[in-house]
Amino acid sequence: MESVGVYGFCGCKAKNKLKCDSRWEITAAETAPTSEYSSPARSLGDTGITPLSPSHIVNDANSNASEQQTFLVVVAIDFGTTSSGYAYSFTKEPECIHVMRRWEGGDPGVSNQKTPTTILLTPERKFHSFGYAARDFYHDLDPNEAKQWLYLEKFKMKLHTTGDLTMDTDLMAANGKKVKALEIFAYALQYFKEQALKELSDQAGTDFENSDVRWVITVPAIWKQPAKQFMRQAAYQAGLASPENSEQLIIALEPEAASIYCRKLRLHQMIELSSKAVVNGYSGSDTVGAGFAQAKEHIRRNRQSRTFLVENVIGEIWSELEEGDKYVVVDSGGGTVDLTVHQIRLPEGHLKELYKATGGPYGSLGVDYEFEKLLCKIFGEDFIEQFKIKRPAAWVDLMIAFESRKRAAAPDRTNPLNITLPFSFIDYYKKFRGHSVEHALRKSNVDFVKWSSQGMLRMSPDAMNALFKPTIDSIIEHLRDLFQKPEVSTVKFLFLVGGFAEAPLLQQAVHTAFGDKCRIIIPQDVGLTILKGAVLFGLDPALIKVRRSPLTYGVGVLNRYVEGKHPPEKLLVKDGARWCTDVFDKFISADQSVALGELVKRSYTPAKPSQLVIVINVYSAEHDNVSFITDPGVKKCGTLRLDLTGTSSTAVPARREIQTLMQFGDTEIKATAIDIATSKSVKVGIDFLNY
Repeated sequence: MESVGVYGFCGCKAKNKLKCDSRWEITAAETAPTSEYSSPARSLGDTGITPLSPSHIVNDANSNASEQQTFLVVVAIDFGTTSSGYAYSFTKEPECIHVMRRWEGGDPGVSNQKTPTTILLTPERKFHSFGYAARDFYHDLDPNEAKQWLYLEKFKMKLHTTGDLTMDTDLMAANGKKVKALEIFAYALQYFKEQALKELSDQAGTDFENSDVRWVITVPAIWKQPAKQFMRQAAYQAGLASPENSEQLIIALEPEAASIYCRKLRLHQMIELSSKAVVNGYSGSDTVGAGFAQAKEHIRRNRQSRTFLVENVIGEIWSELEEGDKYVVVDSGGGTVDLTVHQIRLPEGHLKELYKATGGPYGSLGVDYEFEKLLCKIFGEDFIEQFKIKRPAAWVDLMIAFESRKRAAAPDRTNPLNITLPFSFIDYYKKFRGHSVEHALRKSNVDFVKWSSQGMLRMSPDAMNALFKPTIDSIIEHLRDLFQKPEVSTVKFLFLVGGFAEAPLLQQAVHTAFGDKCRIIIPQDVGLTILKGAVLFGLDPALIKVRRSPLTYGVGVLNRYVEGKHPPEKLLVKDGARWCTDVFDKFISADQSVALGELVKRSYTPAKPSQLVIVINVYSAEHDNVSFITDPGVKKCGTLRLDLTGTSSTAVPARREIQTLMQFGDTEIKATAIDIATSKSVKVGIDFLNY
C-alpha cells in the first residue's frame, strides 16, 4: 500500500513525495524530530499529489449541513478559578434564565449564588465532594487525617500557566500529592452535570436525560488552543457530550458571553461610572463605592428569585450603538483578565471581534499572592511553606478569612480590617520558631499590620489597598496599551464584568484612567454576567459572527527551488528536478478576521492513480511570519488520513480530485478531506494536546 500526503513535524523523514504540473510537491512523514537537522523530504519515494486549484475561501452557509440537533434546555457552566456555578434556560422559554439552586454553606459577606471551585478526593483518590461541601468537610478532618485526603482549589489557572499542556499534565493537591489534571476537571464537570440534571428533573417532575441538554462551558478568551481543547476533552470524559456528538457542547469565550448579556441590559440593571452621563441617578461625581453599594443592596433584596427575565429587546445602552460602533469588554475574574474589543453589526446586532483578545494572569488571585508574600515577610517563607504542607486545612481557613476581608476593601475606607489567624497557626508558629506570633509582628518592621489581643492581624486600609495595587496596575497598564491601538481609538463603551469587577478599588482605578475616554458600565450582579450570557449564547450560537484567528494555520509542501530565494539546506534534487523542502503553505493568518462557518478549500490530485492512502498534516504557529515548517514555534496539530483502499478505480478520472477543507470561526477548528470520485471523506478536529 502506498501512503502519500502533506508531511509532518520539522525534522521528520518523509516517506513519499507528491508531484504536480504547477511545480508543487507535498510530502508525508510521521516520525518525530531528530536532534540534528534533517529535512522531512530527504528520503522521498514515489510521486504523490498536487494542487488542482489555488486556495480560496468559501462563506458556506451550509457548512454545518449536519442536521441541527434540537435540545430541550441549555445549561451553561461558568467554571471559574475561584468560584463556579451553572444556569439554564428551557428552549421554549428563552426569556427566562434560571440560576442554580442556593448552595449549602457559604461565607459571611460572600454571595453563594456560586460555589468555590474546590474539590476533595478520598485517600483512595475517589471523588468525594465539590465546593462548600468539599471545603467544610476538609476543614473538619483531624489534621493528621487531612494529610491523606487530596484537596484542590484554584486549579483552573494551571491550564493558563502550563506551556506544554497535555492529557497527562498533573495538578498538586494541598498535601503535596500529584493527580492528573484531566481527572480533576472531569470530576468537577461531572458534578455539575449531575447537579443540573437533578434540578431539571425535580423542576420538570420527570427524569431529564443528558441528551436533552445542550451544554455550554465558558473559558477565558486569552487561553491558548490547547487549554480550550483540554476543557472539551474533560467534558467528554465527564459524559456531557462525545466526539461523535460534539455539537452538544459549546466552548464559549467568557468576554463574548458577557457581551451577549450586556446587549440586553436595561437602565435599572447597570451602574455607570464614567463622568459622561447620568444613569440610575448616579453621576460621575458620586463615589464609586456609594453607587455600587446601592446596587448590591438592590441585588440582595431581589435574590430570593433565581429566575432572571431577559426581555426580547435591545437594552437602552445598546440601542445607542450604531453600525460600526466599538466597545471593550473587560472580564476580570479570579485568575485572568480578558480584554476583548467588539464591533456591532446591524441590522441583526451580531458581534464582530475587532481586535484579538489580550490580557493575562491579573485576576483577584493576585491579591491573595500579595497577602501570602506579606505573611512570608512577617513570619518567614520557610515557616509559611511548612505550615501549608503540615496544616493544609488551617491554611485554607486563613485564606477564607482573608477573602471576606478582601471584599471589604474600598477606596474611602478608614477603619482597619481584622483577619483571624487560626489557632493552629499561632500554635505551630510557636513550636516552629520558639517565640510568639506577636513577637514576630513586632520584629518584622511591617508597620501597617498590628496584632490585636483577640488573636487577629489588624491591617490598615492602606495596607489592604497596597495588596491590590500590583494586580490593578497590571490591568490598567494592559488597558492603556489596548487604547493605543488604532482599532480601539474610538471606543464608545467599556463594560466591566467578572467577579473581580465587584471590587470598588478596581472600579475606581478604571474610572480614573478611562472615564474621560468612554462610558464605563458595570452590570448589576456582575459576577453572574458571564453565566447568563453563556446561556443566551447556547440558545443562539450564531450571535457571534466574526472572530480573530488566534493562530496561523497551514500545511507543509515542496515548491520549485529558486536559487537565491530559498536556503541551500532546503534543496532536494530528485529525478533531475530541484525542490525546496519544508515550505509552510498558509491557510489562514494569526489575527485574521474569520467569519463563523468560513472554509478554506483546496483540491489536490494524486500523481499516480495507484496511491490509496493520502496523509495531510496540519501545522500552527502563533506568529504570522512563517516560511518553513522548521521555523521556531511551528507545531504539528492535526493529521488527515484518507484511506481509499477498496474503492473502485473504474469510475475514477485520470486526475482524481482530493478536496481539503478547513473550517474556522468556531472555538474548535475542523478539517476534512474528501475524495470527490467516491465521496469518501475523513474528518479531524485540530489537536493541540497529542502531538
